[in-house]
Amino acid sequence: MAEPADAERTTGYVLGGISPLGQKKALLTVLDDSALGFPTVLVSAGRRGLQVELAPDDLVRLTRARTAPIGR
Repeated sequence: MAEPADAERTTGYVLGGISPLGQKKALLTVLDDSALGFPTVLVSAGRRGLQVELAPDDLVRLTRARTAPIGR
């Protein structure tokens, strides 16, 4: 995880609303592979308290994410 100030500066989003979508600079996104077992997932939509729901495969495609067993 990035330091909060670094995350805000790099993504252009305010902490608590950092979305994997629409960032100023494309960053590596890693999605826990267990998310692929759900029909949809929620991610930040770029503002605190605002989420977007989409299929995990769409999230992977849109962000060019990698999947890995990162959760416990």
